[in-house]
Amino acid sequence: MNAKPVHHAVYDTYADWETGHATAYLARAGYEIRTVGPAREPVTSIGGLRVQPECALDDVRPSESSLLILPGADLWDTSDDLAPFARTAREFLDAGVPVAAICGATAGLAREGLLDDRKHTGAVSFYLAATGYGGGARYVEADAVTDGGLITAGPTEPVAFAREIFRLLGVYEGEVLDAWYRLFHDSDPEAYAVLEKAAAR
Repeated sequence: MNAKPVHHAVYDTYADWETGHATAYLARAGYEIRTVGPAREPVTSIGGLRVQPECALDDVRPSESSLLILPGADLWDTSDDLAPFARTAREFLDAGVPVAAICGATAGLAREGLLDDRKHTGAVSFYLAATGYGGGARYVEADAVTDGGLITAGPTEPVAFAREIFRLLGVYEGEVLDAWYRLFHDSDPEAYAVLEKAAAR
C-alpha cells in the first residue's frame, strides 16, 4: 500500500484505550501510524504510557496525511493547551483530509466551531452543549457519526469509532466491515468466519 500515513495525536492525559482498535487494524492494512505531539518531548497517557512523538504538530501537513486521529484527554476540558490540535483539524478538513475525534476531542472541535454545520455525536449532548457551541441541533444519538469528512464518537465506543474510520478510508467494506464490528463489539463467533474467508481471498 502506498497510502499516506495516518497521524495520531498524543498529548498528556490522552485516553490510550480509545484508538487501539483503529490503529492496530489500520497498521495491518498497511498504513503507517505516526504519532504527533504538541512538540517532540515525551507525553504521558492517562494510563501512564510514556510516548515519544514522532513529529511535532507544527510539522504536520494535511497534504502528507490520510487522516488525523484525535483521542480524548483530560486536557481538552481543563485548559486551552490542546486548542492548536483543533485548529489543525480545521486545516485538515478545509483541505479535504478527514479527521476522527473521540471523547473529549469532540468538545475541542465544538469549541473550534467544527461541529456547528456537521452531524456529530459525543459522550452526551449536554457535555457538548456546555462548550457553548452552535451545533446542538445537529447532535445525533448514535455510537459514531461521520459527516463532512469528520468522524465523532463518545468515549465508550472505540469499536464503532474504528468502524467509521475503516469505512471512510475503505479498509473494510460491506459484510467484512459489518463482521469486523460484530466480532469486536458483540463477540459474535460467526463474524470471525466471515473475516477469515475475506482474508483468504
